[in-house]
Amino acid sequence: MNGVELVLAALSAGAAAGLTDTASSAVREAYAGLRESVRLRLAARGEGGVRVLEAGESGEAGEVGSDAWRDRLRELLVAVDIDSDEEILAAARSLLRDIGLAEQRDGAGFVDARQAKGVQIGDHNTQTNTFN
Repeated sequence: MNGVELVLAALSAGAAAGLTDTASSAVREAYAGLRESVRLRLAARGEGGVRVLEAGESGEAGEVGSDAWRDRLRELLVAVDIDSDEEILAAARSLLRDIGLAEQRDGAGFVDARQAKGVQIGDHNTQTNTFN
């Protein structure tokens, strides 16, 4: 997972976790810190990046973490070279770890399979493919 995808995953997961009553104060604080760091990075660039970030969270752009919001935010994060900001990347990793979605050493953890076909995630699965 590259830096842009890492930050997107953390922002989406943090926003979703923040909407629940069960989110711990540590998760809320980690999300707020990451969000503020990204907001400042986008604000320095201008071009309405902050509005895109906030629109996705407020529901203006549809559901929190929607594909349209993620696609637009991905473009902006690439434009501001978020991959080079080690503090933001560390904050994103920390937030995912706090939420329980951090990548683990054995390869298990967060999997983004939205565009995948014929994929199974988990242990002890069985799949039968029939080709004509």
